Amino acid sequence: MYFKRFLNLSKPLKHGSYFFFGPRATGKSSLIREQLKNAVVFDLLDDDVFEELMRRPKALSEKITPHKKLIVIDEVQKLPKLLDEVHRILQTTKIRFLLTGSSARKLKRSGANLLGGRARELLFFPLTSAELPRFDLIKHLNIGGLPMIVNSKQPELDLKAYVRTYLAEEIKAEAAVRNYERFVRFLETMALSNGQEINYANLASDSGVPARTIEGYLEVLKDTLVGFELLPFTHTKKRKAVTRSKFYFFDTGLANFLADRYPLKENHSEIGISFAQWMIHEVRAFLSYSEKIDTLTYWRSKQEEVDLIVGRKWALEFKMAKRVKEEHFSGLRALKEEGQISSYALVGRFSEKGKTSDGIWYFPFELFLKNLWAGKLL
Repeated sequence: MYFKRFLNLSKPLKHGSYFFFGPRATGKSSLIREQLKNAVVFDLLDDDVFEELMRRPKALSEKITPHKKLIVIDEVQKLPKLLDEVHRILQTTKIRFLLTGSSARKLKRSGANLLGGRARELLFFPLTSAELPRFDLIKHLNIGGLPMIVNSKQPELDLKAYVRTYLAEEIKAEAAVRNYERFVRFLETMALSNGQEINYANLASDSGVPARTIEGYLEVLKDTLVGFELLPFTHTKKRKAVTRSKFYFFDTGLANFLADRYPLKENHSEIGISFAQWMIHEVRAFLSYSEKIDTLTYWRSKQEEVDLIVGRKWALEFKMAKRVKEEHFSGLRALKEEGQISSYALVGRFSEKGKTSDGIWYFPFELFLKNLWAGKLL
């Protein structure tokens, strides 16, 4: 099944060049083939293309004819030194580049030329609710949104294959870790801690990996786009906020498989974490595709917590509950007393939209997402 993606690459590319990063198998190459038919594509996974450009980066400019306005270099992290030639072309022509990759690690660690601000960064994500014609919440929380998994008749087996291939090609092949077996133990421990605050001492105890090594491993996960760090919102005064970040894997299916909790039933104790993880992914994807600069954080005091804060615009709490209960608003109300955020909302599987007497919205998740992707919330 072909999925029509929300992101239209032609729009941002009208304004300049871009680094286009996303985890492997999210569909970057398919999107480029579908939307950028007139672009010249240099695929660095092609051995012949890679070898030629590795020996002579200047061959890139020699292969670009004057009438071509858009050049795509796929998997640019495989050849960081090629960016020097890209930089030279950008300085002397009006050609625009789309530089794709499934990892930013080699570019950052090698001191590669990041084009001096001449290229913005755009992230790509697994399929969102706006891109799935038939959406099944429980299924999506279980298998995630990678197109190859969504289309699979045996998603568990394909998730297993994806994990092995991804680790082999993105982690091991980049020599990002020295002890691969130790890294796998750490990865499983992180999956069990998905959506929780990062506690290095606890992670070290549970995985048998030294705390200082875990810090490096987390950087590997972020650089290779396996996951992201959600920073704490610390601007409250009445209640002291925690200062630890949370870590989320980029896909619910991947997190569930690594934590060995597939399939999640509707009453599973961990399904609420998957629901919150997925909703945070939806907001992240919308912000990236819309090129909005709102920062994402979460807030927790000693007793209360709010899942997601979008800039200073929205404080959002996500619940798998079907009925609105008074206790669901406790974190939002505590944060609202601080007067830092414009709007507050509870999002769950409710039957209708409403508003409390003290001004906190509650939304069925379907309506919240419809408004989000229509640009009515942010």
